[in-house]
Amino acid sequence: MKTLLLTKEEVDGLICMHEVIGAVEEAYKAFNSDQVVQPDYIGIHLPSPRGEVDFKLGYNKANEVISMKASSGGFIDNPTAHGVPSGMGTILLFDARSCALTCVMDGSLITGLRTGAAGAVSVKALARKNAKTVASIGTGNQARMQIRAINEIMTIEEVHAWDSHPDTLARYKRDIETEFGIPVVTANSKREAVEQADILVTTTRGIGSLVAADWVKAGTHIVAIGTDQQGKQELDPEIFRNAKVVVDSMAQCAEKGETWHPLNKKIIAKDDIHGEIGEILVGKKPGRENDREVTIFDSTGMAIQDNVAASRIYQNAIDRGVGTFFEFFRS
Repeated sequence: MKTLLLTKEEVDGLICMHEVIGAVEEAYKAFNSDQVVQPDYIGIHLPSPRGEVDFKLGYNKANEVISMKASSGGFIDNPTAHGVPSGMGTILLFDARSCALTCVMDGSLITGLRTGAAGAVSVKALARKNAKTVASIGTGNQARMQIRAINEIMTIEEVHAWDSHPDTLARYKRDIETEFGIPVVTANSKREAVEQADILVTTTRGIGSLVAADWVKAGTHIVAIGTDQQGKQELDPEIFRNAKVVVDSMAQCAEKGETWHPLNKKIIAKDDIHGEIGEILVGKKPGRENDREVTIFDSTGMAIQDNVAASRIYQNAIDRGVGTFFEFFRS
């Protein structure tokens, strides 16, 4: 059996954001339909100036694919010291019927795409139908990806953005306005941005509360992306007290997500969490029920998202004759 190798450039040409959004919806539905085996993911923090490496493993019974992704970030010296990016990713796909390795592909683009798509899926399920304004706390690559994805499923009339680095904020404004034609208002403070939000996106990898509870207006939908390990935090835990809290994975978010903070402070209990987003998508639980609710989507990232998105890329590559085959196993 031959194994397919797909480079970053090849992966980039094999899937679009619209298709990734569909794949992520499929992944969440599978997760809440007893089609997924997904062990806890492992994170390793390496000594400075190195960063962290995460390993995510998942089995999808629906497509009989096992995926394993290694993704790194925060290796700030990589470009100068080693000639490689500061963050990288690799995905391995195995045929679950034989455990043969079917594909090795670059995973750095998939992580960004499926994380952006997750935010868009939550907007479809939980944001007000008349939402028009997005506020972005953080203006890095994932903040751009969130706009790219959300713009696929609604009309964004204006973005209010804040970042602690003025140069990064200025580049974000230029890039979003150039790519999408959406006006970007650069806020003088986090509060100024948050108070304008119909949809609030946080993507900072923060280590403390960045958004205060009294800044968040009624009816806001919050897409909390930056917290995927204990020690990270973006939201005032008080925001959770009266909000409808939806998570991607209850097990992950209660241990490693933004939701850990209000649970740890006993502001909410696990029973107060409304549910997993897949439960809403398959109709087991309602989404937004009125225009006054504050809704929170806590996303830690799931192996099944990588599994479904990478499987679709692999199939597209086979259909289009893209990539290089090599013989990895011999009988």
